[in-house]
Amino acid sequence: MMEKRWLGAFPKIGIRPTIDGRRKGVRESLEEQTMNMAKAVAQLFEENLRYPNGEPVQCVIADTTIGGVAEAAACADKFAREQVGVSLTVTPCWCYGTETMDMDPSIPKAVWGFNGTERPGAVYLAAVLSGYAQKGLPAFGIYGEDVQDAGDTSIPDDVRGKLLGFAKAGLAVALMKGKSYLAMGSVSMGIAGSIVDDRFFQEYLGMRNEYVDMSEFVRRMEEGIYDDAEFVKALSWVKENCKEGPDNNPAQLQTSRDKKDKDWETVVKMTLITRDLMVGNPRLAELGFAEEAQGHNAIVSGFQGQRQWTDHFPNGDFLEAMLNSSFDWNGIRAPYLVATENDSLNGAAMLFGYLLTNTAQIFADVRTYWSAASVERVTGHKLDGHAADGILHLINSGSATLDGTGRQEIDGRPAMKPFWDITKEEAAKCLEATSWRPASTEYFRGGGFSSDFLTRGGMPMTMSRLNLVKGLGPVLQIAEGYSVDLPEHVHNALDKRTDPTWPTTWFAPVITGKGAFSSVYSVMDNWGANHGSISYGHIGADLITLASMLRIPVHMHNVAEERIFRPRAWGLFGTDNPEGADYRACQTFGPLYK
Repeated sequence: MMEKRWLGAFPKIGIRPTIDGRRKGVRESLEEQTMNMAKAVAQLFEENLRYPNGEPVQCVIADTTIGGVAEAAACADKFAREQVGVSLTVTPCWCYGTETMDMDPSIPKAVWGFNGTERPGAVYLAAVLSGYAQKGLPAFGIYGEDVQDAGDTSIPDDVRGKLLGFAKAGLAVALMKGKSYLAMGSVSMGIAGSIVDDRFFQEYLGMRNEYVDMSEFVRRMEEGIYDDAEFVKALSWVKENCKEGPDNNPAQLQTSRDKKDKDWETVVKMTLITRDLMVGNPRLAELGFAEEAQGHNAIVSGFQGQRQWTDHFPNGDFLEAMLNSSFDWNGIRAPYLVATENDSLNGAAMLFGYLLTNTAQIFADVRTYWSAASVERVTGHKLDGHAADGILHLINSGSATLDGTGRQEIDGRPAMKPFWDITKEEAAKCLEATSWRPASTEYFRGGGFSSDFLTRGGMPMTMSRLNLVKGLGPVLQIAEGYSVDLPEHVHNALDKRTDPTWPTTWFAPVITGKGAFSSVYSVMDNWGANHGSISYGHIGADLITLASMLRIPVHMHNVAEERIFRPRAWGLFGTDNPEGADYRACQTFGPLYK
């Protein structure tokens, strides 16, 4: 299958070495040091950051140092030709602020002012950030804590962390721009997140919205608008690698073997069709379907499913779980992002996490808070470790990525990795840890299959959710924590109280003793919707940086204050209460693409 996964070139990071414009001694003495700063940062980015296809990030450096407006304009022209999506200015010295600054309002920007005593890099940093604020162009300020010598070409650890954090978030902004959210169907069971708000996607993310009715699946299946050779390959792979679990339905509601076999054929076709709808498939053009071969340039999508589809056809759990995973019958590859129940807001949170980490995302219901006392009452077991204050049961109807089993490893510990680091053996272990249960026909009258697995404990994870509030706009919430292991009898006792045919992640958020994180209960009580997106790793700081670039305020998080990195102008809205300042700054500057 030859898909057109990524249309066009990936955005590049542009690096702008600015310099004191005074000739006859001053500028000449700084040329080498200034350009070397730019080269050092480019090397840092190219060695540590990758695009979603696994290739190293590309950087573009201005042809000359920038001492005035003419050179700033020449740099802007080069960046436009080179498709630069993120802008970083570096300097060891004083420069002419408004003459040398980057004026593109839609590109995330930062300035690194070298902390040295020979020339006043910090003075320029303060002056130009003041100019950015005055002109309504928020920029990030980067300034090392320790003084460096003029000839020092190294990047201190604190500066390195901020450079990489800014670049990761900036690339996420640039990668979203111009892509699509594809809604397959409409509103599922009255879930507000599946009321797709095109203004949010357009003005905050720079994306467009695409829509297809779920009858398109019927048309493509009945008219053979899919690659039949790939279907045969996929079905054979599924029979060999996707083990079917026991049927939990009452005897009178269980379907025949023939019906189950037909359901397998249908859900495999649905998976092929969903992927083709998202990114296209040149093979369809060869089969005479040139229009369908184009796809919708969708970086993320949502499948309505319930109930109009699932009351009659097999559910979408298989297509969602497999596409959200980093492997299938074509081998190991980047995950596709498909939101259950067309919850576009959780789809957006999945997209944020994916672009920051290049790893698959778990889609789950934030279903149940289990206090330590409740667990002990029901099972006799006393929770300890990360789970000592209670746990959240994250579970959804079989759509979670199979990467979420935790059968991949980093340094011998369970993990979720970028696809280029996943081995065939790890993919096989994820499949082996998953069974496919015949769908609960009380929920899914049309049948189908739901994935069932248990996430391994010990993984650092970050749960996030985007919500829309009338009159306010989008807000983001973040909870860093850990997946936890429970004794088998404890898991079984708790799991069987809900639907045991679905995948479970036991999640313990980190408690700070303040606000929404005063207890695990308060995290659950303050969660803004029924769904959450779960990323591997503690990426809350990166999510906060990204949200500030998009002008989306964060209304709850448990990220330590020293890890938070926002544009310098946010401090001008108040320093005593950063959460309130975040709201005021986002409201004042407005969405990035307004």
